[in-house]
Amino acid sequence: METYLVCKLAKRMAVACLAVAVLCATCMAQESRPFSAVGIGVKASLLGAGAEIATPLSRRLNLRGGFNEFSYDRTFHKDGIGYDGRLQFRSSEAHLDWFPFHGSFHLSPGGLFYNGNQVTANASVAGGQAFTLNGTSYTSDPSDPVLGAGKIAFKKSGPMLTVGFGNLVRKRHRFSIPIEFGAIYTQAPNMTLNLTGSACDANGLNCSPIASTPAIQSNLQAEQAKINKDMSAFKFYPVISIGFGVKL
Repeated sequence: METYLVCKLAKRMAVACLAVAVLCATCMAQESRPFSAVGIGVKASLLGAGAEIATPLSRRLNLRGGFNEFSYDRTFHKDGIGYDGRLQFRSSEAHLDWFPFHGSFHLSPGGLFYNGNQVTANASVAGGQAFTLNGTSYTSDPSDPVLGAGKIAFKKSGPMLTVGFGNLVRKRHRFSIPIEFGAIYTQAPNMTLNLTGSACDANGLNCSPIASTPAIQSNLQAEQAKINKDMSAFKFYPVISIGFGVKL
């Protein structure tokens, strides 16, 4: 009789364990279904302040996207030319997060599918003030001072690869602190500089309009080409970010 009761209890325990196992497997499967959960986050990075959203595609893959924004104004001088500059970051990105060890570590190929990052500046040289272009000295015409605009622009999109820790939709964890490191292939930035007004020689004589004087235009183009050559090595932009996320 005692043996019968023990066997019956063992069978019931086995059935209960099997039911629990099936229930857990079902829950895990439901959590791993594509688009079965959503996580959102905010972050600070070298691309600016950003927000992102993520959803699982499988147990080891998430789809994640976001945008970034940042602006900074600064006044500076170079070669006698004054610039009122503005750094403006606007970008959108998408990633496929792969978690090879089922933890928070991930490899994330992706891309910057909109890159509106740029530097713009209004240029000016007060009348009678000296400035140089391509090593040649000029004086801004007091009756028609030098004005202009400059811009540094990047390619509008580019691939990126990051590694990091954190999962916006990690199972059994509602909050996360994602950290990422990587780089974006943006190709070399391109700088343009346009000047108007009139320039005189170093002694303030022989003034002529910049737009219609071949010698001045030649030096302006040479100065622009020199700056672009100096920037030609900067084809990759680093990515370092830290954020805070919550699973909804």
